[in-house]
Amino acid sequence: MSDAILVLNAGSSSVKFSLFLLRGKELELWLHGQTERLSTTPVFTAKDAEGKTVSERRWDNAESFGHEGAIAHLVDFLRGSMGSHRLVGIGHRVVHGGPDFSEPVRITPEVLRRLEAFVPLAPLHQPHNLAPARRALEEMPTLPQVACFDTAFHRAQPELAQAYALPEQVTARGVRRYGFHGLSLEFVAGVLPTVDRKAAAGRVVVAHLGNGASMCAISGGRSVASSMGFSALDGLPMGTRCGSIDPGVVLYLLNELRMDPRAIEKLLYEKSGLLGVSGTSSDMRSLLASDAPRARFAVELFAYRVGRELGSLAAALGGLDALVFTGGIGEHASPIRERVIQAAAWLGLELDPVANARGDQRVTRATSRVPAYVIPTDEELMIARHTRNVIAG
Repeated sequence: MSDAILVLNAGSSSVKFSLFLLRGKELELWLHGQTERLSTTPVFTAKDAEGKTVSERRWDNAESFGHEGAIAHLVDFLRGSMGSHRLVGIGHRVVHGGPDFSEPVRITPEVLRRLEAFVPLAPLHQPHNLAPARRALEEMPTLPQVACFDTAFHRAQPELAQAYALPEQVTARGVRRYGFHGLSLEFVAGVLPTVDRKAAAGRVVVAHLGNGASMCAISGGRSVASSMGFSALDGLPMGTRCGSIDPGVVLYLLNELRMDPRAIEKLLYEKSGLLGVSGTSSDMRSLLASDAPRARFAVELFAYRVGRELGSLAAALGGLDALVFTGGIGEHASPIRERVIQAAAWLGLELDPVANARGDQRVTRATSRVPAYVIPTDEELMIARHTRNVIAG
């Protein structure tokens, strides 16, 4: 029998889970999976550590299912799968810790109440992140639960890096640059010393490129600046999110196009980014395989914006000792890495085309003054580690 930690990541259209067994000081992935397409035709899939499917189920109608149905089915699946293993804690990915939380925290009714106050800061993520925690708190009040925040890694940033040029009565309400993808960035920052100890102690930009995308300037393992700001809309173009735009565009949508706030929210979060520019897909794999002019333009725009952000973050660091790619696009889309590295030749990066095409860990030449690496991220393992440590005190 082993103790086990469950990691939950409840998003707007999916509920992902990973189950880790505690093996001494190590955490061993046992099961993982998700229920996706919650708003259309829900599909549940569970796999073992080797990737073999151990359970699968589909539902034809999402109307009576939703997040509640996804959690209920996951609970039933785990009850039938735990065997002699004992669940000792649940770790939750929570997008927003606001200005209050700078590290993982044990979930109590009071903590849950404080986290619910940050729903206006992340309306499409926070409610779903908190729903499973609330249910577990009601049904299993003695089982330890831990909230792990995507914003926490960035709380170490200097005050200047977090500030907007807005009146104090606005910023006092929590309007500041928070940054996100902190769990992924924290994991990568922890791995980098085993790859390049000198660079890890110096100035690094990590590009977390996926359906959600952001970049972070890290100095000596600590976040000093991020491409994302108050919300997960900011910075790079993403799968369906716009990234940075002139605030005047929002005023134009309101005043000239007469769009209401909900319609603007849907446009910026769900209909923009790669999908909006290409008109066909939010998936970088599909866009790279397409010959359509708008698909090619979406790819080039994405790479261009990554390159611009890299220059900005290198300036915040006062130089650059390494670039790291992670996330689905960063780890697997060699054409994107090629474009970014070639555009960053002025920073001292020199692409190794063969290594990049193979997906090697280092994708720059040995002669490159600044190296670029590919380091797979593992947010779930990071959450499991935090959960284990908080439970252990």
